Amino acid sequence: MMAGAVYIVGTLVALACAVLLLRGYTKGKHKLLLWSSLCFFGLAISNFLVFVDIIVFPTEIDLYPLRLATAAVAMLLLLYGLIWEGE
Repeated sequence: MMAGAVYIVGTLVALACAVLLLRGYTKGKHKLLLWSSLCFFGLAISNFLVFVDIIVFPTEIDLYPLRLATAAVAMLLLLYGLIWEGE
């Protein structure tokens, strides 16, 4: 029960960070804020998949590869933003 709450809180925190970064991007138009918000949206999805994989369907479905792929895409979005839009 406690583990499920921790996974949900992690998802909500990542989603809140994404929303705040996107809000900052709409006001300031700094591209790095956009890439950071996209990264945090991806991390929120990844955290939600952790909850679904471990709490909702613990033995029926293995979402581990999808969780890793989602987190990797999120990190690649941030890496792209840091490298190409960081000026």
